[in-house]
Amino acid sequence: MAVKIRLARHGKKGYPFYHIVAADSRSPRDGRFIEKLGTYNPNTNPATIELKSDRALYWLNAGALPTDTCRLILSYKGVLLKKHLQGGVKKGALTEEAAEEKFNAWMAEKEAKIQAKKEQLNQKSHNEQKARLEAEAKVKEAKEAAIAQKRIDAEAQAASEAQAAENAKPTES
Repeated sequence: MAVKIRLARHGKKGYPFYHIVAADSRSPRDGRFIEKLGTYNPNTNPATIELKSDRALYWLNAGALPTDTCRLILSYKGVLLKKHLQGGVKKGALTEEAAEEKFNAWMAEKEAKIQAKKEQLNQKSHNEQKARLEAEAKVKEAKEAAIAQKRIDAEAQAASEAQAAENAKPTES
């Protein structure tokens, strides 16, 4: 039985949500699977990925082949690096401690990159909101100035009409 690690689509139309599953390659995309390994939500920025790394590593070591998208997800979460480092330990090129140290250093760097991206997105959204508020304030000021000008014009019109009416009155002697 050929096992694949792949995505099973869930969610509604136009708003996908995926389960990462280990499934027989002959079963349908959203059909029967052997084990659910996690979830992937591409609708958030950055995409939200929850993965049981130890189970994904088990299936990779058991010979499961990930699809292209799942390979990228597993690489992003460090499962493929962990598998690579375990191979180095088995061959004697690395010690278990050195492999764990390399993996932890990589994970710390990865978390820093993710945090930096989140901060950049927050800053960008904050700047966009600030620009929208400034533009809205300018529009409001322009409307207030137009209303004030109309009032001044109306008062001047009323004063001129009153003056004209006063001049048109016949004088009583």
